[in-house]
Formats: sequence, structure tokens, C-alpha cells
Amino acid sequence: MTERHPGYRDDCIFCRIAAGEVPCFKLYEDDRVVAFLDINPVNPGHALVVTKRHFADLMETPDAALQAVMPVVRRVARAVRRELEPDGINLHQANGPGAAQSVFHFHVHVVPRRMDDGLAMNWALKPGDRAELASLAARLAAALASGDA
Repeated sequence: MTERHPGYRDDCIFCRIAAGEVPCFKLYEDDRVVAFLDINPVNPGHALVVTKRHFADLMETPDAALQAVMPVVRRVARAVRRELEPDGINLHQANGPGAAQSVFHFHVHVVPRRMDDGLAMNWALKPGDRAELASLAARLAAALASGDA
């Protein structure tokens, strides 16, 4: 066992991996982040970058933790690109059941992609209603300006 971080939860598989209690195919580790291969990969090289400290989702994760994660996401993506030479790489981060979040511990998926790999992560473009877009943009901009977001 390495170290249990603040907020550690026995019922959280990513907390247990970060603490060294559950084995993983580790790619990288520092004092705030661990990266490892997903054991249910959608494509070879599918990796996860996880905060060591437990935060349920993006909204709960403080800026400092996010700042620690993204450089590691980029390093993992670069390693995947160099070693596997995929046609592209998707980054995926889900929040809540409606977004199909299955482990409620902040993490980012690094997903190598091949042309026509059949992975249904991409969506077709369809133009939005301009009036609805303008109205929603105004509401969201106001929420951002007020500090409510």
C-alpha cells in the first residue's frame, strides 16, 4: 500500500488503485495523479488519468487538482500517439449517470482511435436554432459573470 489520500473511500475502486491496494497496469504516478490502462478498453491503449484524492466529478474537483491532471493527460496521449500511432485520440470525461459516469471519482479517459473503429463516441453535426443558441449563450454568460458557475 502506498498512501491513502484525504477523502479516501473504501467503496471507490480508483481510491483503492491510487492507494496501491488494487493492482493496475500503471503508466505514470506522481503525488497527485495516477495513470493506468483501462481493464475494459474500448481500443488498445485506452488509459485513465485519475486524481489520487477522491473527488466525485468535475464540479467537485478543485482547480489545483485539475491543473495536476491535464499535463499528465497530455503526456499519456503523446505516449499513446508515439507507441500506437492511432488515427486520432479522444479525451472523455463524464459527470453523472446521464453522462454514463460509472466510477464516481474524477478521471479522464485517453482513447486512441482508428478510422472506422465503430466506437460510437462521435456525433453527426446538425445546426442549432440560432435564436435558442443566442438565448442560452446569454444565460450561461450571465451565470459565469455572476460567479454562480
